[in-house]
Amino acid sequence: MTPGAPAGIGLRAPHYREAWERRPPLALVEVHSENFFGDGGEPLAWLERFRGAYPVSLHGVGLSLGSADPLDETHLARLEGLVRRFQPRFVSEHLSWSSVGARHANDLLPLPFTPEALEHVVRHVAQVQQRLGRRILVENVSRYCDLPESSMPEAEFLAEVAKRSGCGLLLDVNNVWVNAANVGLDPRAYLAAIDPASVEEMHVAGFERADGLLIDTHGTRVDAQVWSLYRDAVQRFGAKPTIVEWDVDLPSLDVLLDEASKVAGG
Repeated sequence: MTPGAPAGIGLRAPHYREAWERRPPLALVEVHSENFFGDGGEPLAWLERFRGAYPVSLHGVGLSLGSADPLDETHLARLEGLVRRFQPRFVSEHLSWSSVGARHANDLLPLPFTPEALEHVVRHVAQVQQRLGRRILVENVSRYCDLPESSMPEAEFLAEVAKRSGCGLLLDVNNVWVNAANVGLDPRAYLAAIDPASVEEMHVAGFERADGLLIDTHGTRVDAQVWSLYRDAVQRFGAKPTIVEWDVDLPSLDVLLDEASKVAGG
């Protein structure tokens, strides 16, 4: 990997104590925003400790930027409070939807890539940025089929969201590779369609294979082909802060740090 690329990890509760005691040399740590929406308790106490040692990235999974519904005011208010309290380096959300009416899906569902969906998402991103008083990042998500309504390439849609809303991008390189395999994209053409000035952070993660598809599980080591695509992404976008995500079947902290060393060129 490119030497000096800033490496971070997705910080999960089972690693809190060991990570705090060892204080590994990381460029940043990333947490899921919703895990800290409570009014007090141990999660917030841990986050207070870690933000004194590392820059923090708040990564949201529940704002549902692409939902046809209005943004959830309670969710947005809690996110605003968390951002104002911790002043994170990055605040990010997924370019997806996960709710309709009062029903919530336990997934990050892809959008149709249409002009109408683009305008809708841009309005929601602008609303969030105005509320938080800062630029946010949006992340491309994994998908397992093409929606027939789509009339734009995925990368063009992502690039236009950033251009029209003024947000930045959190480019998930693993998701680019997963989608390329699942729906027949050219992953390197995808990178070429993204404005380098818009990319502020990157993700890598592990996938698994099932029923002829790549499944974005975040439950294993990063695949060699994803590392290869990541090298190309660094060549195009620069050595952006990069998080190794691992959310299920958590390994030891040493395994996670070993993956982070590959980001940093170890």
